[in-house]
Amino acid sequence: MDAVLENPACFAEDWLGQFQVALSHPSPEYLEDMVLSDAYWRDALALTWDLKTFEGGSAVTDHLRRSARQAGLTSLQLDRSAPAPQHVERVGRACVEVFFMFETALGRGRGIVRLVSEGDAYKAWTVLTALEELKGFEEIIGANRPIGQSYSRDFQGPNWLDKRVASEAYDNRDPTVLVVGGGQAGLSIAARLTQLGIDTLIVDKHERIGDNWRKRYHALTLHNQVHVNHLPYMPFPPNWPVYIPKDKLANWFAFYAEAMELNFWTGHELVGATYDEARQTWSASLRRADGSVHRLQPRHIVMATGVSGVPNWPALLGLSDFGGEVVHSSQYGDGEAWCGKSAVVIGTGNSGHDVAQDLASSGADVTLVQRSSTLIVSIEPSAQLPYVLYDGSRSLEDTDLIAVSMPMPLMREAHIGYTKRSRELDADLLGKLEAIGFKLDPPEDHAGWQFKYLTRGGGYYFNVGCSDMLIDGQIKLLPFATVDSFAKSGLRLKDGDTLSADLIVLATGYRPKEELVETLFGAEIKERVGPIWGFGDELELRNMYKRTGQPGLWFIEGSFAQCRINSKFLGLQIKACEEGLIPLEKPHQG
Repeated sequence: MDAVLENPACFAEDWLGQFQVALSHPSPEYLEDMVLSDAYWRDALALTWDLKTFEGGSAVTDHLRRSARQAGLTSLQLDRSAPAPQHVERVGRACVEVFFMFETALGRGRGIVRLVSEGDAYKAWTVLTALEELKGFEEIIGANRPIGQSYSRDFQGPNWLDKRVASEAYDNRDPTVLVVGGGQAGLSIAARLTQLGIDTLIVDKHERIGDNWRKRYHALTLHNQVHVNHLPYMPFPPNWPVYIPKDKLANWFAFYAEAMELNFWTGHELVGATYDEARQTWSASLRRADGSVHRLQPRHIVMATGVSGVPNWPALLGLSDFGGEVVHSSQYGDGEAWCGKSAVVIGTGNSGHDVAQDLASSGADVTLVQRSSTLIVSIEPSAQLPYVLYDGSRSLEDTDLIAVSMPMPLMREAHIGYTKRSRELDADLLGKLEAIGFKLDPPEDHAGWQFKYLTRGGGYYFNVGCSDMLIDGQIKLLPFATVDSFAKSGLRLKDGDTLSADLIVLATGYRPKEELVETLFGAEIKERVGPIWGFGDELELRNMYKRTGQPGLWFIEGSFAQCRINSKFLGLQIKACEEGLIPLEKPHQG
C-alpha cells in the first residue's frame, strides 16, 4: 500500500495493465477481483454505442467484459496529457483518480477509473469509458483544419464568402441534419456536427440569432458563473463578467454562429414533420415570418428547443375576466412601463422572483403569489457549491470528463451534501423567509436545485435580492391558498377582499416536451419516443443526447455545460449513423 501512496502513477499504470488482461481473460473471476461490489460503470458510446450506467459489481463485470470484447477494446494506458493519478475525495470517499486512454475497433476514447482500497488491494469503484473520436472521421479542427482558399495563381474556385452564401442558401440540396432551436443547445450540436463534416442547418423562429435570450426580461443574467458556461471550441474571453448579462450572451451567440460557420435560418419555425421509414428521411415544414411554408427533407431532426419550451398557461378560475394585461414570464420584458402600477406575479421559481424584483425595482407595487413550496439558495456561495470542480486548476476538457464520470446515484448523493451545506450557509435568510410565511421545501433527503432541474426543470430560486425584498416588505407575499378567483380588477380573495392589479405575470413554468413532440410529429411518434427528460427507472436522462424510439429524431437541451458535453456524444452518434457504423434504430436495453 505504501507504493500507492508514494507513486500513484506507477501503481495506476500497473493496475491498468492488469485491468486490460482481466477484461479479455476467459475467466470472469479475474475482473471480478478488481471491481468493488458497489461499483459503477458509465459508458458514453465507447463500448455500447449508448449512454448507459451499470450499477453493482456483478452487473459491471458482466456487461463490461462482454462490451469490451464486442467493441475490440485495446491499448488501455495512462492518459499522460491529463492530470496525473492522484489521491482525491469524491462524494466523501477517498480514492485514487486515474485518467486513461484506449482504442476500440471504431474509435479512440478516454476514461476515468477511481480506485478504492479494500483489504490489501485497490479495486475499481467507478469506471467511465467515453468515445472521443471515430477513426477515419476525426473532427476538422487543429491539425485537420481545412487549408482554405488557395493563393495559387491557378486557383479558379469560388472564394470563402461565395461558399458561405451558397452553403447557407440550400438552393439545390437539403441539410443532412435539421436543428430546431438556436440557443446554446442548437449552437452546440450544430458546431459539433459541422466539425464532423455533417451538413447541418439551424432554424429558429426569432428574428435574430440570440433573440431567445435577448428578448427575455431586461435584468436577466446567468445564475451560474462564467467558467462553467462555455460553448464548444470557443471559450468566453477571460475579461468577461462572472455572471453574464443576457444581452451580452445574445450577441455572443450571433458572433459564435458566424465564427463557427454555422448555417442558420432565423424567422423559420418548424410546424410539422413526417417520417418516411423506407427512405429514412423527414419531410419537414417550416413557416417563414411572412406566413409562407418552406419544405426540407433532412435525414435527422434534432430538437434543441430547451427545457423551457412551450409556456404553461394554467386554467385559473376567472383569469379570462381580468381587465388588465396578462403575460407569461417568457413574454415579460421590462418593468419600467409599470412604474406606479400594481402587478401580481404568480409563481416562486427563478423567473417569478426575478420578474417580481425587476418590477419592484422599477417602481411597481408588486405581490408575489406562492403556489407551492420552493427551494431557496443564495447565489453565492451556496448555488455555486456544485461548481467547485470548475476551479481552473484543470483544463475544461478534463473537468468535463470528471463531470461525465460521476454516475447519477453518486451525483445525487453529492448534491444532498451540497444542499445540506447550503442550508447551513443560508440559515439566517431561510429563517426570515419562514417568519413571513414563505413555504420552503422540506429538508429531508433533498438533492437540491440541480436535481429539481433534472427532474422537473424548476421549483427553485437563486437569491439575487428578491428574497431580501420579500423579507423587508418591498414585495408582498400572498399564498395561493388565500385566492378565491380572478376578477376584472385583480384577485378576489377568500376573505372577501380584492387585490387590485394592472398586470398579472404567470411564472408558471413550461409544458412537458412530449406535448411538443405530439404537436409537431403526431401521437404515434410521441408514443414511440416516450418520456423525455427526468430519470424514470433508468440511471440516465430519458431520451436525451442519444437514439430514441423514433429513428432520426434526437433531443438535446439543458445547461451550457450539459449542452457542451453531450453535444459531442450526440454528434458522434449521428456521424456514425451517416457512415453506416451503427443503425439509426435505438439499441435494445440490457
